[in-house]
Amino acid sequence: METAKPKKSSFVTGAISAAFIGDSIAKHQSKTSIGAHNIFLGQVRADEIDGKIVAGIEYSAYESMAEAVLHEIREAAFETFELTCLHIYHSLGYVKTGEICLFVFVSAPRRKATFEALKFLVEAIKEKAPVFGKEIFEDESYTWKKNT
Repeated sequence: METAKPKKSSFVTGAISAAFIGDSIAKHQSKTSIGAHNIFLGQVRADEIDGKIVAGIEYSAYESMAEAVLHEIREAAFETFELTCLHIYHSLGYVKTGEICLFVFVSAPRRKATFEALKFLVEAIKEKAPVFGKEIFEDESYTWKKNT
């Protein structure tokens, strides 16, 4: 009896490292039907809000619900665009300013699909995924982030 392959989580604890991103790209070099890759990297900004500077964001999510929503977004992208591969990774926990918190990676036979799919994916994630960010200021006070 064959067992189902465990589903990879879309969540990474803390910041998403350059090594993680590089390794993800390297794993696709053997897939010779791919003609284009495109990535989106979301980075935490040191915004000034009400005279306070953001030092980082503490991300949280209702993980099972968020995974279900991200799965729906992935499926919609595969149905709409001619994609070979698609990966979404979002940070949970604390991410300092300047660090990467969202990594979306798409691959396709042709470049046009990667541009269109990436825009669709990032907008859908920001609009629909139940991931919450608490902006932590340098003085350790905080405010809940609003996606724009």
